[in-house]
Amino acid sequence: MSSPVSTISDIGKHEGQTVTIRGWLYNLRESGKLLFPQFRDGSGLIQGVVPKNAVAPEVFDAIKGLTQESSVIVEGKVRADKRAPGGYELDVSGIQVVQRVSESDPYPISPKEHGVEFLMEHRHLWVRSQRQAAILRVRAEIIKAARDFFDERGFILTDPPILTPAACEGTSTLFPVDYFDEQAFLTQSGQLYIEATAMALGKVYSFGPTFRAEKSKTRRHLTEFWMVEPEVAYAELDDLMDLAEGLISFLVKRCLEKRRGDLQVIGRDVTKLEKIEAPFPRITYDEAAKMLQEAHAKGALENKFEWGGDLGSPDETYISSQFDKPVMVHRYPAQVKAFYMEPDPQRPELALCVDVLAPEGYGEIIGGSQRMASYDLLVQRIHENGLPEEAFKWYLDLRKFGSVPHGGFGMGIERAVAWICGLEHVRETIPFPRMLNRLYP
Repeated sequence: MSSPVSTISDIGKHEGQTVTIRGWLYNLRESGKLLFPQFRDGSGLIQGVVPKNAVAPEVFDAIKGLTQESSVIVEGKVRADKRAPGGYELDVSGIQVVQRVSESDPYPISPKEHGVEFLMEHRHLWVRSQRQAAILRVRAEIIKAARDFFDERGFILTDPPILTPAACEGTSTLFPVDYFDEQAFLTQSGQLYIEATAMALGKVYSFGPTFRAEKSKTRRHLTEFWMVEPEVAYAELDDLMDLAEGLISFLVKRCLEKRRGDLQVIGRDVTKLEKIEAPFPRITYDEAAKMLQEAHAKGALENKFEWGGDLGSPDETYISSQFDKPVMVHRYPAQVKAFYMEPDPQRPELALCVDVLAPEGYGEIIGGSQRMASYDLLVQRIHENGLPEEAFKWYLDLRKFGSVPHGGFGMGIERAVAWICGLEHVRETIPFPRMLNRLYP
């Protein structure tokens, strides 16, 4: 086929021209002597129109005999049609069948309803469906936007190790790994290491996989997920909140600009996303605790919240559902947070930390803090948490040689994708989710 190759997403640039599309048959309808094949190529979906009297008999027969997910190279003229998905149709003139899926062993995911377990077992094929492909394109946009946000603001990308000798946030949720003659762990966070590179480079961020061995089956948990983690020298808590607010606003705006069509395919109510712009509401942990206690008194929450506890999923869901923008909850009790967080000088029992809860009940998508700057206090906290001081000798060095106020946060990509796409469960936010009982495919 001699015509220029186009992706379906770029088809509008070729209106009135004959182009070649390389992809797969998504669906096929027949109406008398007309065929309406739908083709996908990973960038989008387009409907072809094939009148029997307008093409060679072998072309008509080849298309009529196609099975779902057969791979094809199709030639046709691009025609604008407002009724068509994407606004264009293809008047097909030629086809090359690369591989025809056998009718005796058909593509297992049909338009009928399938259970979640079946779809997860066939995740390698489920990702081809229109909705799943749209989610993965939004995910890619969020990742690109996060990188652009930090790159454009003078942050340096820095890569922490995935294999670590010690825990960032306690050892109970770590995956141990045999590392020659030593015990190592898969990283929970790159944070401790990017604190070191922030002292070298000023403003840094990392982006990579992280692992949590939590035996949790909630809709918000994966055992392997991706995090973007900025760290800034000379940053205090208010600076971090401003940065988080800017990042989230930027991500949502980019998705609305570039992926509105995909969001609509997913079924997202974009009017809710259009409200997401700075400033975000900021409440203290004390205020959040009071809200939860009042909600319990009114019967809106089953369990009574006690001051001093961490916010659980039902608590986060309730608080975030009270706002139409992400809400920042700051200054939690130090006892429920990680050992490295700077105490509030006004109330040392509180940590200078913040969790950003997404609206519509999505809960925490960002967690961060100002880091402890004092060598002596950090040693004390390491011992209080039962952690081996020897493993943190290098981390303590950062407090011996030019310590400064500094801080950062982590944003879980999958939770951000779940919220922006309006998904019920994080398992749809990553190509191959790893969960408590899911290691295949």
